[in-house]
Amino acid sequence: MMDIIVDPFVQTGALAAVGALITRVLLRHHPKRRLIGQLTFFVALTVLLLYHGIIPYEPGRPGTTVLQRVFIAIAKIIWWTNAAWSLISIVRVFLIFERQPSEVRLLQDLIVGVIYVGAILSVIAYVFDAPVGTLIATSGAIAIVLGLALQSTLSDVFSGIALNLARPYGIGDWLVLGNDIEGKVVETNWRATHLVTGANDLIVVPNSDLARARLTNLSSPEQSHGVTLTVRFRPTTLPSAMIEVMRSALTSSNSIMAQPEPSVQVTSLDATAVQLELTFSVADIGLAGKARTEIFDLVYRHAKATGLILAPPPESAGAAMGAADDEISFGHHTTPRRLLDAIALFASLTDDEKEALASTMVRRTFRKGEILVEQGAVLDSLMIIRSGIVAITRRDETRVTELVRLAPGDFFGEAGLLTGAGEFGTVEALTFVVVYEITQEGLAALLCDRPAIADELGSSLSKRAAAELVRLKQYHDDDGSKSAPRLTARIRHLFRI
Repeated sequence: MMDIIVDPFVQTGALAAVGALITRVLLRHHPKRRLIGQLTFFVALTVLLLYHGIIPYEPGRPGTTVLQRVFIAIAKIIWWTNAAWSLISIVRVFLIFERQPSEVRLLQDLIVGVIYVGAILSVIAYVFDAPVGTLIATSGAIAIVLGLALQSTLSDVFSGIALNLARPYGIGDWLVLGNDIEGKVVETNWRATHLVTGANDLIVVPNSDLARARLTNLSSPEQSHGVTLTVRFRPTTLPSAMIEVMRSALTSSNSIMAQPEPSVQVTSLDATAVQLELTFSVADIGLAGKARTEIFDLVYRHAKATGLILAPPPESAGAAMGAADDEISFGHHTTPRRLLDAIALFASLTDDEKEALASTMVRRTFRKGEILVEQGAVLDSLMIIRSGIVAITRRDETRVTELVRLAPGDFFGEAGLLTGAGEFGTVEALTFVVVYEITQEGLAALLCDRPAIADELGSSLSKRAAAELVRLKQYHDDDGSKSAPRLTARIRHLFRI
């Protein structure tokens, strides 16, 4: 038994088995620990072989038996394999320290491939005593044939290596190619780069095509992205007044960045229209579509609030000159009635009920910087913004956070009016603000005449509260308090119906 234990081949085999089990299985998902273990076993294996007179990096000695030569060859192969694994572990850990994306592994795989090729050639030279130089020379013809056969694939591979070294883009960047292909980079490999379009379609672009294409990286040098919109108004007022209205529209946005500061400029002026260009930035290219939609909505609302009329496109301007200026679909209703028509909360009211409620609404104005309502205060009226911008901020123990900005057509105070709840945040005027106020007295008359309105308001208020909580990411476990039956019960209790 002692002879078996001290046998060099048994020791080498046992050490190799234990090392493979620990580094390749137990530490497979721990690169740093695996590197330490791999280097430890490699050093131990080297010391063991040298102790028994086996030099892995020298050809075999003559005078040994066939069985000894076989075992020595196996020991050398194990040593060279562990040497390759140790180098590969160093490469993997080095790239992890550099924090490279896991998908971008072209250079890493190339280095690993070179290590494996070197290990194989070393085994051929020092284990089988074959002339490596002659073998490489005689395989030149085969390499030429394979190169010609794999010309397209090799072009993609080397283009991928070049792109990886130059790093014109990374995982998560939005690219626009010269052939109008646009998408987000989700993977790069030896052959191709994978892009996901805005329609969630996958486009696989060969690296050779990508290397030749004119490429625009929308995410570089910064993640923020600039957006430009063009709007046209009829020349019914001064262009400077139009610029101020559009600046208010940009200021009331909740999707665009404050820095760099949004801008508005006049790009053309003629007898039919004033054309303005709105420029702003979003934090990421993926938010550009949402921001455009919000800005167009705000432009429409601010334009309606200030009496600006959108102009037709240049090619149809002549045909539209005869159109009446009162083409607005609101008809001839008063301002309070138009505001009620635009609010989903009162969509269930009849025309007569809306007219009755509109007749009770009161117009109020607030100066820039004035506080409309403090956080936690209970409003006994609902405020509908006619013009201007207000911001809702919430104060906690450590900071003040701006939650949302409201523009013409938005409203606040519905929780206090209908349920007696306090305001979620402080409401402050960012510009001169005009609001129309719906009081509890004005609404009480309608509820007394038709108590079923309470059920309709409770349902509408529940949906609005749920949408607000999702947008503000303020869901809590007690969201049952926002359910329609509970809100309806609170409305009936508050108005005593």
